Amino acid sequence: MSQKKKKNKSSGGNTDNLSKSIKDILRKAPETTFNYKQIAAKLGVDDANTRNKIIRALAQLAAKKEIEEKERGKFSIVANLDYYTGILDMTAKGFGYVVVAELEDDVFVPANALNKAFDGDEVEIYIYNRRRKRKSEAEVVRVINRKRTEFVGVLQLQKNFGFVSIQDPKMYTDIFVQKNKIMDAQDGDKVVVTMEEWPEKADSPFGRVTQVLGKPGEHNTEIHSILAQYGLPHEFPEEVEEYANGIDTSIKEEEISKRKDLRDVLTFTIDPIDAKDFDDALSFRELEDGDFEIGIHIADVSHYLQPDTILDEEAYQRATSIYLVDRVVPMLPEVLSNNACSLRPNEEKYTFSAIFNMDSHGHVKKQWFGRTVTLSDARFAYEEAQHIIETGKGNIPLEISIQDKEYTVGDDIVKAVITLDTLAKKMRARRMKEGAISFDKVEVKFQLNEENEPTGVYFKTTKEANKLIEEFMLLANRKVAEFIGKQTPKKTFVYRCHDEPDESKLASLQTVVSKFGYKINLKDRKSITTSLNSLLSDVQGKKEQNLVDTLAIRTMSKAYYSTENIGHYGLAFDYYSHFTSPIRRYPDVMTHRLLQRYLDQQPSAKEEEYEEKCHHSSEMESLATNAERDSIKYMEVKFMIDHQDEKFLGVISGVTEWGIYVEIIDNKCEGMVRLRDIKDDHYEFDEEQYAIVGKRTGKKYTLGDEVYVTVKNADLVKRHLDFNLVGDNQEGGNS
Repeated sequence: MSQKKKKNKSSGGNTDNLSKSIKDILRKAPETTFNYKQIAAKLGVDDANTRNKIIRALAQLAAKKEIEEKERGKFSIVANLDYYTGILDMTAKGFGYVVVAELEDDVFVPANALNKAFDGDEVEIYIYNRRRKRKSEAEVVRVINRKRTEFVGVLQLQKNFGFVSIQDPKMYTDIFVQKNKIMDAQDGDKVVVTMEEWPEKADSPFGRVTQVLGKPGEHNTEIHSILAQYGLPHEFPEEVEEYANGIDTSIKEEEISKRKDLRDVLTFTIDPIDAKDFDDALSFRELEDGDFEIGIHIADVSHYLQPDTILDEEAYQRATSIYLVDRVVPMLPEVLSNNACSLRPNEEKYTFSAIFNMDSHGHVKKQWFGRTVTLSDARFAYEEAQHIIETGKGNIPLEISIQDKEYTVGDDIVKAVITLDTLAKKMRARRMKEGAISFDKVEVKFQLNEENEPTGVYFKTTKEANKLIEEFMLLANRKVAEFIGKQTPKKTFVYRCHDEPDESKLASLQTVVSKFGYKINLKDRKSITTSLNSLLSDVQGKKEQNLVDTLAIRTMSKAYYSTENIGHYGLAFDYYSHFTSPIRRYPDVMTHRLLQRYLDQQPSAKEEEYEEKCHHSSEMESLATNAERDSIKYMEVKFMIDHQDEKFLGVISGVTEWGIYVEIIDNKCEGMVRLRDIKDDHYEFDEEQYAIVGKRTGKKYTLGDEVYVTVKNADLVKRHLDFNLVGDNQEGGNS
């Protein structure tokens, strides 16, 4: 059930809540009057008792002059309550919109009314022009909280001062820097600048250069710029490294005695071929009754990462590892991530385990959670495990071997892999039947040489071995969440939540995919998930696959962390948590700590404290995702610089008033063809048809059309590709 629906159910509770709910309804439609029946309908209540409470609450609010009775029994919000707080969302054109929780529509703020507020700031606004059918207009009265005070830009140095021109297109001003505040930066350097103040009569804010990144266009400069742009680190502070290196990571008999000893159970890891850390392992053994005991063993990071230490504070602030196109910025120092907490073969490790007795249909009959000590017998790459699944045999050929030689796997491991694959397929089929959505988006990877130059592109595919691991990790995450979530009284826990998709976004997706001949049934939840899965299956291997996959993912709500469980829509789970990756995600560390707390019969943890940590983790995950996306875009531009004389076949992936976006089929690199650069006609944007149309010839380029392009401009600093349109597919690329 979505959070919104849950809140509505409680609207008929105490008087304060009811009054707030009534004011929210009236505030969202200030031009409209409502009677008590309409308010009851909006709140989703129809019993006589609650209707009487609504009538009393309306009278009380009117007496306080918070609402007014326009006609007998019809109420509206008092018109002079025009001050609101919200988040400013800037555009690249210099104006912005403020997103206010109580208002249905965003509020327009013109450029001359921003009053020194920046994108993402929490602001107070005064609405001076309310409109019925167009967006209301407001001015920023004050900045309550700055989202950020650090920016990345290029220093333009004068004799006694400088200006930093900010890279973000949503930033409408540069930052003034005095000569004594530029460190050792040179004219034209890319820098990080911290805004310190904005004097009353100054045109620009004043700041200080805090980091010199290097010359624009150089590889390390650009990668460090991406991290700095989102306030993300690229190295650990010296004192954190020293603390981590001082931790005793040896395995102690005294500690082993407190744990379940599973060192003699067949255990192995399956990971990407280039993985540096292994935070999960599977164990397998057959039971006498024909069932199987399957263990999901996760590195016990919380054993080493103790609360209230500088190491824990650093891990919490980072909240996640960041996977850029050429490097990983880890959440934990290497001594933990690649050594003590990495489940490397033939090494004893402390682990936190979820152990299940399962029948041959993949149903859980018995479960156990707790701290263990394990020993991995072998490490496999996905390709090797896939080979075992496909052939049913244990001989690993040289071309896929991570041991750089042909070798043979024991029959016990072959049987384990085959059995686990069979169970995983049954669990996955059941999950799909229950309404899970199958997102298998093609992942683009770059082959890099020693200088981090892209030499080629390949597509990462998901096969049975990947899905085997995914299914058992999902099982552990779900069962841990269920184990705590179903306990009474309620216990504070960290859930991974995913709300239902927004209906308007689904309708927009339906409009787009209908252009390709597909249909989404929007009747109810089951119809939506069934038709979404059919759509994602039908587009596989088609030219429009990447476009449709991307649009479908954007339709979904964003997953987030919370102590308030609403379930996970995309996975069709009522309970879901993150338990399986504590090396790279801080919420998993919190899950481990809370699980152990409750296994030890301790009282529930403070909900407010963990909710704040969940919010921070969600925010950091979002920043890391943006940085990862930017690093891919940067590498796309870098790759295309070396292919400027080539002609590429692409698919129109977006249509706007200023141009069309084209995604190249062979490498998924996306760039823009600007309307002003198409010379054979004057083209205009047709929003309804997702097309541009030639004024003279009537020629149309629409979403999903195949066209030929060449590279016009590849800008590494702005991470932007401009294409020339050569012609459409019917013309063979000649125009």
